[in-house]
Amino acid sequence: MAFTDLQSFLALLEKEGELKRVTEVVDPELEVTEIATRAVKENLPALLFENVKGSRYPLVINSMATMRRIEMALGRPPDALGEEIVRFMEDVNPPSVGALWRNRKTAWRLLKIRPKRTRRALSQQVVEEPHLDELPTLKCWPEDGGRFVTLPLVMSRDPKTGAGNMGMYRMQVYDQRTTGMHMQLQKGGGFHYQIAEKAGQPLEMAVAVGGDPSLIIAAIMPLPEGLDEVAFSGIVRGSRTPLVRAKTVDLNVPAHAEFIFEGILRPGVRKHEGPFGDHFGHYSASADHPVFEINRITRRKNAIYPATVVGRPPQEDRYMGDAAQLALTPLIRLIRREVKDMWAYYEAGFHNLLVVSVDPRYQREPIKTALGLLGDGQLSLTKNLVLVGPDVNPRDPSQVIQAIRRNFDPDQDFHLIARTAADTLDFTGEATHKGSKMILDATAGPSGEGSPTAVALPSNLSSISSVVSKYRLVGRTMLAVQVSDQGRQVVQKLVDNPLLIGVKIVVAVSDDVDIEDDESLLWGIFTRFDAVRDVIFSDTEFRGLAPVYSGVMGIDATWKQGYQKPLVMDPKIIKKVDSEWSRYSK
Repeated sequence: MAFTDLQSFLALLEKEGELKRVTEVVDPELEVTEIATRAVKENLPALLFENVKGSRYPLVINSMATMRRIEMALGRPPDALGEEIVRFMEDVNPPSVGALWRNRKTAWRLLKIRPKRTRRALSQQVVEEPHLDELPTLKCWPEDGGRFVTLPLVMSRDPKTGAGNMGMYRMQVYDQRTTGMHMQLQKGGGFHYQIAEKAGQPLEMAVAVGGDPSLIIAAIMPLPEGLDEVAFSGIVRGSRTPLVRAKTVDLNVPAHAEFIFEGILRPGVRKHEGPFGDHFGHYSASADHPVFEINRITRRKNAIYPATVVGRPPQEDRYMGDAAQLALTPLIRLIRREVKDMWAYYEAGFHNLLVVSVDPRYQREPIKTALGLLGDGQLSLTKNLVLVGPDVNPRDPSQVIQAIRRNFDPDQDFHLIARTAADTLDFTGEATHKGSKMILDATAGPSGEGSPTAVALPSNLSSISSVVSKYRLVGRTMLAVQVSDQGRQVVQKLVDNPLLIGVKIVVAVSDDVDIEDDESLLWGIFTRFDAVRDVIFSDTEFRGLAPVYSGVMGIDATWKQGYQKPLVMDPKIIKKVDSEWSRYSK
């Protein structure tokens, strides 16, 4: 079923028991976050809050917080979309009448890439002056810099080429008519603003809040630069996206969105934005960002305000991110034939851990593949990339860790990329946008014999280091230790200890990480280390200018001074939601 507006999708969710109406008063400051976070963890329906403190608009959250809801939104599993396009492209190359006829349904879907113009727009039923204070915008975490629009579809055009872009950039609400515009590194809207600013011109922008599910999925997809996400949403939906001319800016906007904000970014105008609790499970740093000046707001008469919460996994973005990569991976395989599958882990905030299954056609091809992916669009924000063979499921951590055990030899298979561009949200590098990347090649061992099948650990690791409070051997491969401090010293002692020579990797995490829980452990490791500064080996030598590593690999993944704070909810809010939880969970 194709949806061209949010409310028809919500109606289906309610019909299928996937949406719950909440009539009790809820506070958009912190309380909604605590409710939404718990609801995701307990696999509860989406929540429509009909009585939000300080606002006359209902608020919906977690509308795509399960894979079932994602499939309902798209009308099919997300990977089916990519597979369908790939089959079409392979079958019609070279084109023939027969091939086109066999794939007529897909061909018809691909013809939907061109949006259609309409004059009747639900999103323009009401035209009014900006009134951001009337919206139920969220303050998600206690130390957030204010309230934020968390599910915006930000639309702009390249001032030189006219090419469109739609991205999702958080917007801190400053007052009735201005917000921040947090455009991260390598985002299309950011490129458009750079071009306009160099020319001394304002950049017109429009923000749709409450677009249909296909628009939201298209906005978060790491599409090739220059491919308009609005156009791609037509392929996702299977019908042309209806657009209408905006009232005050020269842009076409979704005709059936709940709200449209129209305005400009002026050249050279910045304002402090943040902090903000982000999907790495920590606050992202405050910094100066462009200011969005809103000229006009248009909306539906009965508008519903949608929002999402990001924070320590799992959150709703787990399912939206998984849907995006499931749909896109088949297309990447079409371009890179050696790639069998790939998976970015939500537990690590997606960008921090990517596992790629490769069927190499010649020696060292996997490294070529890794370097290519790390230079490709949003995949270039990947921080840690693990290569595995074609028989390994990259979505299964247990299979990945065994591949590392069998095949990873630091001497040949560890590759460090120092002083490179980093994700805006990464706080572990030497400075904002500056960090490092590492590649672990576990596709094939040099001898084919792999590592021994058993590792004997000392009965008590405190005999090696007294500050180790807990430890866990994962897959006979990685020794995870929990410490309160001295992470670097502990890791150094452990990798140097001959009793641990059979261990491949030793990693230290902080005491807020549950090392017995795989989700928590992945989060605790991959959001808290920079390869250049925090990875060591038991043996290192130089051959000319090149460092050569061998022995046991150590990672200090403890939280360190200078890092952004992890997200912790206000105890008063937790207590309040505890007392009223039955209202939301039944």
